[in-house]
Amino acid sequence: QGKLVETGGGLVQAGDSLRLSCAASGSTFTRYAVGWFRQAPGKEREFVAGINWTGGSSGYADSVKGRFTISRDNAKNTVYLQMNSLKPEDTAVYYCASGPKLQFGRYRDDSESYSTWGQGTQVTVSS
Repeated sequence: QGKLVETGGGLVQAGDSLRLSCAASGSTFTRYAVGWFRQAPGKEREFVAGINWTGGSSGYADSVKGRFTISRDNAKNTVYLQMNSLKPEDTAVYYCASGPKLQFGRYRDDSESYSTWGQGTQVTVSS
């Protein structure tokens, strides 16, 4: 699988947008579904969005539905998370994850299904 590296986080104001990227090394990434998770201080890691291996199916947590969009470009070995209308409650470290359990399959919303994780990127939304 190789490594996953997230970029694109930062400090923004409520209502702003950010686009996170998850770049993978290794050719097997294109065969795996990918999930985005986030963890806020003092809270458990939670599912944000997922996309299947072809990019043809995706899903979202209720808290971000209609504001966030996940997509992938398998030619670039990269998955994106476009975040619009950001709220202070979106503040967290955002992680992308994948792994062989998700080969040729659909994303899952439980973190236990993912074996490869990036280092995370901090998103801070001020009010």
